[in-house]
Amino acid sequence: MNLLQIQEAVNDLGTAAAETVAQPTEFKLSILELATKGGWIMIVLAILSIIAVYIFIERYITVSRATKYDSGFMERIREYMKDGKLDSAKALCRGNSTPISRMIEKGLSRIGRPLNDINLAIENVGNLEVAKLERGVSILAMIASAAPMIGFLGTVTGMIRAFYNMSMAGNNIDIELLSSGIYEAMVTTVGGLIAGIIAYIFHAVISTKIQKVVNLLEAKATEFMDVLNEPA
Repeated sequence: MNLLQIQEAVNDLGTAAAETVAQPTEFKLSILELATKGGWIMIVLAILSIIAVYIFIERYITVSRATKYDSGFMERIREYMKDGKLDSAKALCRGNSTPISRMIEKGLSRIGRPLNDINLAIENVGNLEVAKLERGVSILAMIASAAPMIGFLGTVTGMIRAFYNMSMAGNNIDIELLSSGIYEAMVTTVGGLIAGIIAYIFHAVISTKIQKVVNLLEAKATEFMDVLNEPA
């Protein structure tokens, strides 16, 4: 091996070593590990997220049951009323056990009174049924508003910690001293926004389904009043 070949080999080794040093070490951080760096704020956000998911699932099932409606229900009620079989109509309402059937049952129990009284009784029952469906929905709205603010609170406390560590370090400032505070600031911001967005979507979905029930109740209440107004 001559001198030129030796020099080329040395250059190749130097280039390979430089590339190895320049190449950054890949570092992977799991979601759980990243969340733990957010501190106690992330625990609060996790609890709020669990509450939001529970309320959404429970309300979704409840409202979905309320939207189930037998298309022939009002037609049978009409036939019973024309035949004067009010007891059979009431029994049919009790057998269905839905917001619509309970509302119609109240109207049947008021037959014989002025139409305004019957209509008012139906509306009151309808409002009570809607209030039952809306139970807990306001908590979703609260979480949607509060979660981002709690996340921003973590941002402030994280930055305070970072600046405090800087002041305590003096001239010996190390990136590791700042990392915990910066992690807390950024992670809590993201966590708060994610929890708030999820709760907002849950609230919108449930509110839309409840509005469908309200429209259905109003339609069936009007249909029942039309039956009462029909000539005998």
